[in-house]
Amino acid sequence: MTISADEFVYKLPGNVAGNKPGAHHSHSRGAGLAFAAHARLFDQPDPRRIDLHASLCAIPRNWMVRTHYQRAAIVVSAIVDVSASMHCAVPRNKLELVADFLKALGFSAFRAGDAVSLMAFDQGFREDLYLAPRWSRGIGAVLADRIGACEARAAPANALRGLAECLERAAGGRGGLVFLVSDFHWPLDNLELLLPSLRGTMVVPIVVWDAAEIDPPARTGLLSLRDAESGEMRHLWLSQRTRQRWRAKLRQRRREIDRAFAAHDIFPFHLNGVFDGGRLSSYFLEQNV
Repeated sequence: MTISADEFVYKLPGNVAGNKPGAHHSHSRGAGLAFAAHARLFDQPDPRRIDLHASLCAIPRNWMVRTHYQRAAIVVSAIVDVSASMHCAVPRNKLELVADFLKALGFSAFRAGDAVSLMAFDQGFREDLYLAPRWSRGIGAVLADRIGACEARAAPANALRGLAECLERAAGGRGGLVFLVSDFHWPLDNLELLLPSLRGTMVVPIVVWDAAEIDPPARTGLLSLRDAESGEMRHLWLSQRTRQRWRAKLRQRRREIDRAFAAHDIFPFHLNGVFDGGRLSSYFLEQNV
């Protein structure tokens, strides 16, 4: 299979639950290639799968057929933070970067035979941005347009409330895949209380940071900054020492995010500046080693 530049390949560890044929290993019996067990022809009336050797060895004697596991489809959910800080960055805001990811997600899920849903949050669940699971060739463009057209309306102080409702809805489809997309510029204290609700679901945090957050300006002097959430203006004298503290705080915040998820054996994918489908494919390969 040829992989396009804006596509990535994802694979879930273990078997999934689902009856719709797809690309993932499952617990369901059907027309697959992975051997499951032998069964009596009376119970599984498919003469094409008769196993003569098993039939001769059966006690009592019976015609035996081979049964197999079929591959199944899943629901892939994208949960996107649309609070004010996600609308800020130069020259492209973070949600434009998220839109690139969503386009690739839609195409990748279509190729895998999976359905995709969209949920968004700021201070609460964004009902206006919700998209129920659907399978479509053009679903990626629909997701990107919906996120690209949304407006900022809240600070992240109450983001956990909106996230909690999104996770509650996503928990209904156990055995699927959830992408949690945010810059995580909000308190992480209670995050560990929410993640257990997705037990049995693979969660992939996508940490979206802009280059301006990572690298402070090179010039020395007075720097005027506007808080992305509150809109409050702040003034900072940018010196070499300030740059060192800036980078140290950034490294500390990254460790905090990684630790918050590592406690649940979840490992974030860091998306800085540009989406690269190859890097995300490598992430899934590493998770399934």
